[in-house]
Amino acid sequence: MRTPAQHTGDSGEKMAAKFLEKKGFRIVAQNYRYRRAEVDLIALKENLIVFVEVKTRRSSAFGHPEDFVDEHKAEHILNAADNYVHEHNWQGDIRFDVISILTHPLLDIKHIEDAFY
Repeated sequence: MRTPAQHTGDSGEKMAAKFLEKKGFRIVAQNYRYRRAEVDLIALKENLIVFVEVKTRRSSAFGHPEDFVDEHKAEHILNAADNYVHEHNWQGDIRFDVISILTHPLLDIKHIEDAFY
């Protein structure tokens, strides 16, 4: 059984994927796992692959969603991305983004490019 937080996260990932597709990206993987790490979305546009962490919150009462991507989380994403790049023999550019989504009181989607590296 999924928790309300998991449903919020799933919904946010779907919104983020649609948001990126509208910006011309093609989603090539969702919830890519490597060991203990997970990358929410992997998106491709021309010669650029973007590893995206999606953070969704119902409100900013405890901080903005992007504030919850700490150094530890970034390190896990970097490790998973490194594996993906080698697994797929990727030779193009790489970027690490965060998509921050607040659902209340109004929907607010913020795309932070080059959030970490």
